[in-house]
Amino acid sequence: MPHVEISHFPAELDAAARARLDADITAAITRAFGVRDGAVSIGLAAVPKEEWTERVYRPLITERTDPATLLRGPDY
Repeated sequence: MPHVEISHFPAELDAAARARLDADITAAITRAFGVRDGAVSIGLAAVPKEEWTERVYRPLITERTDPATLLRGPDY
């Protein structure tokens, strides 16, 4: 605990970009939740653009039952 899942359009991240993303997210999570870095897990979920609305936008953003659980919404 905690686990962060990142949904994104398919993209190739090289090893350096993956390492930076891991370090940045892990630092933010450990700081915010006061946990050790070994307690943080991060998942990447590539979602094709044509499936984005159905798989991500509607269920995870606009149809969220508790708006207080969406820390930041998109501007689209």
